[in-house]
Amino acid sequence: MTIQSIPSFKLLDGTTIPWIAWGNGTGLTNKDAAEYGHLALESGIRHIDTAQLYKTEKQTGEAISRSSLKREDVYVTSKLSCRGNGEEPVPVEDVPKAVQESIDRLGFVPDLFLIHNPFVAKPGELKAMWKALEDLKDQGKLKSIGVSNFRPQDLEEILDGAKYKPVINQLEYHPYLLAHLQPVLDLQAKHGILTASYGTLSPLLRHRTGGPLKPVLERIAERISKATGRKFDANDVLLLWTRAQGVVVVTASGNPERIKRLAEIATLPDLLTQEEIDEITQVGKTRHFRHYREHMEKDFPVPNLPSE
Repeated sequence: MTIQSIPSFKLLDGTTIPWIAWGNGTGLTNKDAAEYGHLALESGIRHIDTAQLYKTEKQTGEAISRSSLKREDVYVTSKLSCRGNGEEPVPVEDVPKAVQESIDRLGFVPDLFLIHNPFVAKPGELKAMWKALEDLKDQGKLKSIGVSNFRPQDLEEILDGAKYKPVINQLEYHPYLLAHLQPVLDLQAKHGILTASYGTLSPLLRHRTGGPLKPVLERIAERISKATGRKFDANDVLLLWTRAQGVVVVTASGNPERIKRLAEIATLPDLLTQEEIDEITQVGKTRHFRHYREHMEKDFPVPNLPSE
């Protein structure tokens, strides 16, 4: 299997990104990122998502070098993160050194490098931090550059006078966040910025009941299973819905069978009808539920919707 067999999205800078990534930022994936990363690659995944905060960049490089793949067959995303316990901002003057440390740990320049959240920069320095990444891109020390957990005001700040627009904003993204994220998504659509999602399966894995979305996803999974003769579950449907939105999926798993299943999902054709896609979207907009609340709900009011 090659990277071309997995559907990709085109980015603003003309490069392409595989639509599904295995992330190594949480749980078992974080504890043995080299082993599980190797399994993900051998199973067919062609995109690994890491970050300075995860302390898994070195293991990401190891997973690729141990695999049967060439470096250019694997798309790698990493991120400039806060220091210490994840709360200490990075001074702008330290950005080139911090980026080089990521490159040294990985053993190569990542395909995509993000600012992990707007609070990685000191107050008032976000625009200057983005300029530092632009300079590194101009110098050939970075390839594609983007952001993560950016609210509308953060995007507007760096877009003002930017030489390069961020190619991606990586967010917690799923149907129960559509109402809250609409201003972000509108701004990104205006500028051609793609969304990458983490926490994609939160409505099923983290919501107390699954809410009104769960039975819809289960019904669609049953329909696809009967139509194809293959077993599909609600998680699979939610991943396929996300791809149908033109959104990159980053999902972490330390379960070998689940990792193999993600690789199978990665290469599937479109299986959802437009009516099913629209139903998931509309039901999602009736609730607000977020698992990772530390960034996106600060100075960005949430909608007045039930969470349960």
